Amino acid sequence: MKPLVECVPNFSEGRDAGIVEAIAASIAAVDGVHLAGMEMDGDHNRSVITFMGVPEDVARGAFEACRTARDLIDLRHHRGVHPRIGATDVIPFITLSDCTMDDCVTLARDCGGEIGRSLGIPVYFYGQAALNAQRSALPVLRRGGFERLSGEMESDDDLAPDAGPGTVHASAGATAVGVRDILVAYNVNLDTDDVRVARRIAQEVREKNGGLPGVRALGLLLPERHLAQVSMNLTDYRQTDMAQAYDAVARLAEAEGVEVLESELVGLAPRDALGGAAPGDLRMAPLDPSRFLEYHTRLFA
Repeated sequence: MKPLVECVPNFSEGRDAGIVEAIAASIAAVDGVHLAGMEMDGDHNRSVITFMGVPEDVARGAFEACRTARDLIDLRHHRGVHPRIGATDVIPFITLSDCTMDDCVTLARDCGGEIGRSLGIPVYFYGQAALNAQRSALPVLRRGGFERLSGEMESDDDLAPDAGPGTVHASAGATAVGVRDILVAYNVNLDTDDVRVARRIAQEVREKNGGLPGVRALGLLLPERHLAQVSMNLTDYRQTDMAQAYDAVARLAEAEGVEVLESELVGLAPRDALGGAAPGDLRMAPLDPSRFLEYHTRLFA
């Protein structure tokens, strides 16, 4: 079996389908790359594209996507509820089979180095690829967002990038390139527009506050839908799956006098991440088989 790597870059554009489709096309144009999914969110003003293949092809796809995003997205005019530092905000590489974590780290650092040299975009390495342990977590890198980096990168040694120029790219910002395990992006929307409720719930379920293991969470307002959202990253779905996360949010929402309206999976997930629940149990629309990681990895078996 060939070594297989997944890449799930996030881009700071979720309203202009033409831009997101152009980025996806630049990935799909790389021989050997399988484009597995593409999603946009207008409130987050963010898109997620999932693709996979042998490591070298995937790295080339990530580079081409970053180049296209640099040319088409201008962060100076970008507004969205999700924190971000770059047009290509984050490029995570995930080993799926016959590729060690060390191999993936080398791939990420090589790709990030090329982005810095050839595209003029500062790069931070995070996760398993981090060079600075203090910056291994994405929330640390995103604190203050593009605006903070634009004003402070040159004067603050703590913001010095790991690769590329020491000055933020005027329109494309910076990019975080890293290696991580499979992550499940899972959101629960509440039947209220009071973002304070979502923030209190997010604080309770967040691992670092003593909540659910492997859970990062934000409370966000979705202005276009007039809803508050608990936006979660399940960094280890074996410790906390979607059903457990949903139940915790629903219980806390009930205590707040608020109902759960719906939940949503962003990108792909392993089937086991559902935790044995049916999508209907999570107030989620039925999931197409292509939303599961196994559907795509079988293509390479």
